Amino acid sequence: MKLQHIAQLTRMTVTAALFFTVGACTTVGPDYRIPAQAVIKNPSAAGLFPGSEESVFQLAALPPQWWHLYQDATLNGLIEKALAANTDLRIASANLARARAVQQQDETAARPVVGVSAGPEYGRPSAVAMGVPGVIPDSWLYDAGVRVSYQLDLVGKIARAIEASVADRQAAEAGLDLVRVTVAAATARAYVDSCAAGQQLGVVQRSVDLQQKLVQLTGQRVRSGRGTAFDISRARSQLEQLHAVLPPLLAQRRTAQFRLAVLMGELPGSLPASIEQCNSVPRLTSPIPVGDGAALLKRRPDIRQAERGLAAATARIGVATADLYPNISLGLSVGSTGELAQFGAQDAFRWGVGPLISWTLPVTGSARSRIAQAEAGSVAALAHFDATVLNALRETDSALIVYARELDRHTALQAARDQSAIASAQASSLYRFGRTDFLTTLDVDRTLAAAENALAVSEAQLADDQIALFLALGGGWE
Repeated sequence: MKLQHIAQLTRMTVTAALFFTVGACTTVGPDYRIPAQAVIKNPSAAGLFPGSEESVFQLAALPPQWWHLYQDATLNGLIEKALAANTDLRIASANLARARAVQQQDETAARPVVGVSAGPEYGRPSAVAMGVPGVIPDSWLYDAGVRVSYQLDLVGKIARAIEASVADRQAAEAGLDLVRVTVAAATARAYVDSCAAGQQLGVVQRSVDLQQKLVQLTGQRVRSGRGTAFDISRARSQLEQLHAVLPPLLAQRRTAQFRLAVLMGELPGSLPASIEQCNSVPRLTSPIPVGDGAALLKRRPDIRQAERGLAAATARIGVATADLYPNISLGLSVGSTGELAQFGAQDAFRWGVGPLISWTLPVTGSARSRIAQAEAGSVAALAHFDATVLNALRETDSALIVYARELDRHTALQAARDQSAIASAQASSLYRFGRTDFLTTLDVDRTLAAAENALAVSEAQLADDQIALFLALGGGWE
């Protein structure tokens, strides 16, 4: 077998395959484009958000790492660590690697396939089959050769399959971005919950200290004959009620720290003490940049993921439609067969070239059924795409409204707390000099404690609403 013959015939096969491929100008199935009836095509979807003109927002673009707006070095470090070690991100990265491998597999179908075979054996061939008189003596025999095959993509089945796998890979990339957005928001929320519980613990503890002083003062008044046992019982009851508020807040802070550790890929309870000592909710010092609907539709990873899913479903219609047409593979085989002692002899050389045509006639209806399935999948993918866009707009509009109104509530609670603090100081002074009764003082102190706690809860809610807004805006994956 001459190597130059093999190389020449291989070039002939590849040239013929390229000729047939160039001649095939048909790609079955619909070419992908976002349908005109899709929600994302509605001009109103790309406009300004309702309520974004309020002073607490600005129309500037959302920064890639929105958590830096808090100017909290601890929060920045926690999110960076979570983005590097989170287990959900590891799963999403593996899914992306799998999608890339599938794409590479589909792309290999558009390339020639080369196979090499070699089969030495000891035995005796049939003389009758070979047309030789007498008996052929036993000897070492061999069969060696090279086969090159190439599937002609006459109707674009391979091209559509590659198109679908590329879209799947891009959807997996968007899915990874979506997990990054979710992890960043979840880490910030867990940190805020821990700090908020610490802040509320401080508020309650100050109320406990004040109530403890009031119990002592009431005891002094009772001993001096200016009060009754009922007064001291009421004061101690209020003190115990305040003590009862502390355990749930301790549990809330601890469980938030457990969530934070797991988000960073660590064992629960392994956080440094500096995080456990946080007792102030992070605050923004400037209006939140929200951009507009057009930027949101381009930025949110779940929208990109749904759009790429629609593209993949559309391409698979072409893959299914191609089953209505025959599959043609062009093959070339060259080799040498004979006695091992005559390996490479001219008369042992063999070769063959020709197409292999396979076609399942569509009269069975199976091909039509696969086309119908692919078309139904495309309809479902479009509905999912529309639902994702609508949900993104709803989440953003709702987050804007909730945050703005919570700010109004926080302002009112702050004013109420300030007035309650003034009233408490006045009542304490009057009670000390016997100008008012104990119940009035106790009622005023209760009002102050409730106002301070409500304000602390509102500050935690504000931070939570901010994170919900950043999550709705889809930032943090860049």
